[in-house]
Amino acid sequence: MPSEKILEQKKALVAELTEQLKEACAGVIVDYKGISVTEDTKLRKSLREAGVEYRVVKNTYLRFAFQNVGIEGLDSVLEGTTAIAFSKDELAAAKVLCKYAEENKNFTIKAGFSEGKPLDVATVEALSKVPGKEDLLGMLAGSLSQMIAGFARAINAVAESKGEGAAPAEAAEA
Repeated sequence: MPSEKILEQKKALVAELTEQLKEACAGVIVDYKGISVTEDTKLRKSLREAGVEYRVVKNTYLRFAFQNVGIEGLDSVLEGTTAIAFSKDELAAAKVLCKYAEENKNFTIKAGFSEGKPLDVATVEALSKVPGKEDLLGMLAGSLSQMIAGFARAINAVAESKGEGAAPAEAAEA
């Protein structure tokens, strides 16, 4: 039985993980076994730049934290070496980690979660391929500008066709 001090430290770690899970929109659980310190440092840097928090955790702590926030169905992936990436953006963690997993065969995606629901590996990979918010807004703006330009051309064509008949009347009035 661990001492009271150690038990309190463990409870504090679980409480911290629980808070991070509550604040996160999405997250990805990975198996980082087999990557070097240099590779891990590069990964952490790219995650930080994307606004994603990444940490290595004990499976037991993560299991308790998932129970505390009501996320069920991830116990089966909490084996071996485990790290978790939290994000307030639904896609950021999935994009960075899936890209990294493609480049490093030792690094594998175990599962994920979004809005309190567990996600399997295929869903996490599908999320990583969804365009980001800025890209989607750019596509929307492009579509809207094309529609507005088409509408303007149609109005111009109608005005020109009506203007051909009205031009002599205007000339007669002047």
